[in-house]
Amino acid sequence: MNTIDSGLSYAAGPTDVPLIEQTIGDFFDAMADAQPQSEALVCRHEGKRYTYRQLQTEANRLASALLATGLAPGDRVGIWSHNNAAWVLMQLATAKAGLILVNINPAYRTAEVEYALNKVGCKLLVTMSTFKTSDYLAMLRELAPELAAAGPGELHSARLPHLRRVVWIDTAGQGGEEPGMQRFSALLASGDAADARVGQVQRSLKNTDPINIQFTSGTTGFPKGATLTHRNILNNGFFIGECMKLTPVDRLCIPVPLYHCFGMVLGNLACLTHGSAIVYPNDGFDPLLVLETVQAERCTGLHGVPTMFIAELDHPRFAEFDLSTLRTGIMAGSPCPIEVMKRVVGLMHMSEVTIAYGMTETSPVSCQSATDTPQQKRVSTVGRVHPHLEVKVVDPGTGATVPRGATGELCTRGYSVMHGYWEDEAKTREAIDDERWMHTGDLATMDEEGYVNIVGRIKDMVIRGGENLYPREIEEFLYRHPAIQDVQVVGVPDPKYGEELCAWIIVKPGQALTEDAVRDFCKGQIAHQKIPRYIRFVDAFPMTVTGKIQKFKIRETMRHELGLDEAKTA
Repeated sequence: MNTIDSGLSYAAGPTDVPLIEQTIGDFFDAMADAQPQSEALVCRHEGKRYTYRQLQTEANRLASALLATGLAPGDRVGIWSHNNAAWVLMQLATAKAGLILVNINPAYRTAEVEYALNKVGCKLLVTMSTFKTSDYLAMLRELAPELAAAGPGELHSARLPHLRRVVWIDTAGQGGEEPGMQRFSALLASGDAADARVGQVQRSLKNTDPINIQFTSGTTGFPKGATLTHRNILNNGFFIGECMKLTPVDRLCIPVPLYHCFGMVLGNLACLTHGSAIVYPNDGFDPLLVLETVQAERCTGLHGVPTMFIAELDHPRFAEFDLSTLRTGIMAGSPCPIEVMKRVVGLMHMSEVTIAYGMTETSPVSCQSATDTPQQKRVSTVGRVHPHLEVKVVDPGTGATVPRGATGELCTRGYSVMHGYWEDEAKTREAIDDERWMHTGDLATMDEEGYVNIVGRIKDMVIRGGENLYPREIEEFLYRHPAIQDVQVVGVPDPKYGEELCAWIIVKPGQALTEDAVRDFCKGQIAHQKIPRYIRFVDAFPMTVTGKIQKFKIRETMRHELGLDEAKTA
């Protein structure tokens, strides 16, 4: 049962279900032994299927191959790829071999991947060859022209001094060789699924060992490497699955990227800790393939960010598909519009869909709604604190816990808080205080029952004429307009008021909308200062690969368009 302070914005999660104190490899092996013939992984786009026993065998084989290259526990291994079987095999194999898996954003280009590989000292990199217009192997050759003359494991690059081996993920029908690089299929085949070294290494590991590094998508400065342990992400995946009431009969469709916590923890680990089946509809997001996969694989769960659910719901062929097997899933990654949630529940049969909130640095989920959370709470909050965690809402200036209902910065503490930023003690101390509270940078409120509502980022809050305005509130109102498909509200500099509101709007297909019509919709319904001064109609928002809206880019575009100087904001 949750512990709640009746007067202040503080809550602690239940502790009746104990934390898992095993490593990922040990827990997964026990699950494979318990249900060896249950389906564990389906990769629709690759035509691959694995039972739990088959996935265990291949993970052991890959762990053996990785150790045979000379890698040792604690070494960093990068993966630069969209969703596929190789990704989840790397996730399991590195955990068994004690290697630290480094998730590299598929959107990264040469300078970014160079920084990431060098920051954490990756010795081996597994990469896809191409994706759409991106040629990953060409980027690597640009960074390391020495690849052409290198043998497997013999790379010595001036710009990538730590990297010794590059492995490319070959798919069916891909012929030819890549100079200096090894095929993933060849690396896998070189391993021995019965290699005694794998078990020996696995038994030597502690669940507090770092096992994963994920780079935060910071909007300023260089990305920081959030370092997570077995204990961090295994437990978080387990309690996420508990909130969804996952069982071995569940089949979860995962169109969100694996390089991000949404895919690898809320997806893969939530399934693997409950004996459920992981289903990848494609390497990248395609709404039609998601709908086809849910029907064909009779999926019971579906993950996505709001923009993904909007794309699925508004697809011209949506009505053709039988989605009646759906029950649950998670909508997360960015604020979940109330109207979109109602459509997901009503039209996609996801009566037990949950909302999850978190950040990479907390493994990631701190709060989540349950399958039986009342509808109004489910569409207006991010649920309550997870088991074995604490959350509080504090005044950003003083650090004091604020009264219930008041707005402040959300902080979280417990097993999920990261090991730290890789080799960056100063940034770690900025984020985690002396009492081990992680400061999220998110503005939130907590009600009398402990439900948390995220009202925006501290940096997104708009101060107009000395009054605090929260873009999330205005967005939720504008979503009610029947012609608005999606909307993002930001603040832009203003010489008189300090900041003014700007709304970027995507109009539903076949609908028409004007600026005056939007303002007329607002008049008399919300306070005049909350009505956006600037309104722009756009086809899409700038966003990350994971579907997070990059509001800073919207602000930059508007400042440039309006000829405004950011320095004028006070």
